[in-house]
Amino acid sequence: MEELLIEGGHPLHGEVVPSGNKNAALPTMAACLLTDEPIVLHNVPDIRDVHTMGELLADVGVQVERLDPHTWRLHARDVRLPVFDRERFRRIRGSILLAGPMLARLGVAELPRPGGDVIGRRRVDTHFLAFRELGAEVEVNETFQLQAPRLRGTDILLDEASVTGTENAIMAAVLAEGTTVIRNAASEPHVQDLCRMLNRMGAHIEGIGSNLLVIEGVDRLSGGEFTIGPDYMEVGSFIAMTAMTGGEVRIRNAAPEHLRMVRYVYERLGVRIEVEGNDVIVPADQPLAVIPDLGGAIPTIADAPWPAFPADLMSITIVLATQVNGTVLFHEKMFESRLYFVDKLIFMGARIVLCDPHRCLVQGPSPLHGDVLVSPDIRAGMALVAAALCAQGESVIRNVDQIDRGYERVDEKLRSLGAHIERVRRS
Repeated sequence: MEELLIEGGHPLHGEVVPSGNKNAALPTMAACLLTDEPIVLHNVPDIRDVHTMGELLADVGVQVERLDPHTWRLHARDVRLPVFDRERFRRIRGSILLAGPMLARLGVAELPRPGGDVIGRRRVDTHFLAFRELGAEVEVNETFQLQAPRLRGTDILLDEASVTGTENAIMAAVLAEGTTVIRNAASEPHVQDLCRMLNRMGAHIEGIGSNLLVIEGVDRLSGGEFTIGPDYMEVGSFIAMTAMTGGEVRIRNAAPEHLRMVRYVYERLGVRIEVEGNDVIVPADQPLAVIPDLGGAIPTIADAPWPAFPADLMSITIVLATQVNGTVLFHEKMFESRLYFVDKLIFMGARIVLCDPHRCLVQGPSPLHGDVLVSPDIRAGMALVAAALCAQGESVIRNVDQIDRGYERVDEKLRSLGAHIERVRRS
């Protein structure tokens, strides 16, 4: 079992390049099932969730080859209906993304229930309601059983703007007969990446980046190459960690066009961010003071689907707020268990009131002290690393596997920026 040992109190300085977006890598990997020609993906993050998706694709019959740590060649020449290893399937939430392309390619799919982070109930109803609209028969028992000899385009209104639900509906619709309209579609950068890749393969998708997608079904898709964009969650994390440690960092190839709401929210916490071309710079000497709402009211930071503030940055932004002068209310609308990690911050000295499962009030700045911490999920794990970086003394982060699922070599990247962080193995 591996742990991270972190000595806090050392500002981050230097340059760093973010890895590819995990949430784009998983659906673009699954999309290889839609063609019998090879797909080459570049800038794939070298993380555990991606490796698990590669193993699941191999179970379906895909020829999986890593040309280098960040380049994958996937060739679904001959695919089959597998009996998935339930334990492997449940390692990642993204395993559900195999449903749409398997249904489109094979006309049938049988999948165990997906796994992923334990951050509350994460319904999958949206996926299967969309499949039914496209003409599939859906049966839910111990497994999800789907069948559709021929999918047909239709007008779909998603009951929520689910990212993976939208991606599954898109992958099922690109080979369906006729026109599909997807309303209330998610439009995050990783959904856009998937759509652009499919169009490059020969799909006809209009409305990319909006909540209304129009898809003209085609008979077949070709192979090709695609480069995955940078992980804006990782970029947002480096911005927060730099500001709260009092450092100065340039983040190269950061795709600042995806950071408009992140910049707006961070600026409300007194974090200044500069943009030079495709780079983001976090300068030293940050104000780190809450800007109140009009009339001096306590501001609220809430998450919501794109282009609003992303749920996956709520955890680390709460840690940032503990180092900011002022009071702010956080409203986590999407996952009822995501805020439960704040008890660990309270033990470290943070002044946080957990109002209910969805809201917490943070008053800063609070000097934090090192502690022994257990990472409960990917995003809370990264937030605890951030807390340890700005705490006095040494912290131990356990259950590092959770962090490794979503962040590539985070300890190496932070060490290159001057952090005192070491990965050790405990028996």
